[in-house]
Amino acid sequence: MSNRFLDLLATGGPIVADGGMGTMLIAAGLQLGDSPELWNVLPERAATVQSIHSAYVAAGSQIILTNSFGGNPSRLRHNALDGRVYELNRAAATLARAAAGDSVVVGGSIGPTGELLEPPGTLAFAAAVAGFAGQARGLADGGVDVLWIETMADLAEVRAAIEAARQVAPHLPIVATLTFDTRGRTMMGVKPAQAMAELAEPGVAAAGANCGNGPDEIVAVISAMRQADTTLPLVAKSNAGTPKFVDGTPTYRVTPEMMAAYAREVAAIGATIIGACCGSTPAHIAAIAAALRALP
Repeated sequence: MSNRFLDLLATGGPIVADGGMGTMLIAAGLQLGDSPELWNVLPERAATVQSIHSAYVAAGSQIILTNSFGGNPSRLRHNALDGRVYELNRAAATLARAAAGDSVVVGGSIGPTGELLEPPGTLAFAAAVAGFAGQARGLADGGVDVLWIETMADLAEVRAAIEAARQVAPHLPIVATLTFDTRGRTMMGVKPAQAMAELAEPGVAAAGANCGNGPDEIVAVISAMRQADTTLPLVAKSNAGTPKFVDGTPTYRVTPEMMAAYAREVAAIGATIIGACCGSTPAHIAAIAAALRALP
């Protein structure tokens, strides 16, 4: 059976992904502490979520990610929404699918729980798998083309998310990206080469890095990943720099032109899927798309 993501990946790239969802929701009125995932089911807000997806499609994104980054029980519990995991994730996928149509790939965003797995934390591996499974089931039923595990720091948590995806949606490919924001390592000490060795084993379709401290960091990480593994497709989705808070609002220094330069650099290193993360907008993605189109 054909799969949009695998078909797109087979073209060899470079492939343009989308940019920040949270950044755009904050600009649209999301308040600190509110659940972005709840917007997927609020009649007055769901149209905003879909319009953000549509703006990224118009900017040139060939892959868009659902508004479900925090759609696991651990994170939704902060807003007493942990009983609505399936509903919120399925709605997220439905909105993205409507914006994507038949030609653009929809990735089901699965972010970290925000808890530490035991040991040293208290979240049991089985509980993490169960939480991610409810999220993955909603995303799959809503029509995503690929399950997109992102912004991870702990390889054990990545394994839990992969196991959950395999349980409930074995027909869907999986992408996994980590964030290397601590001197070239993740917060839990994982190095790029270690991540590649671990992620190649469960047979993910692509791996890479997202978020972090900005383009320079992502470029170094992607270079190390490519040196460690010359075959697995790589994903690069950099933040638009490290935010500075102005009147309580995060602002980012990386311009669309700077993001275009980063896109050319990671493409030359060997990244196949290139997009952006926090602080980025459709303008950043349009610049990335134009830069990648201009490559020989």
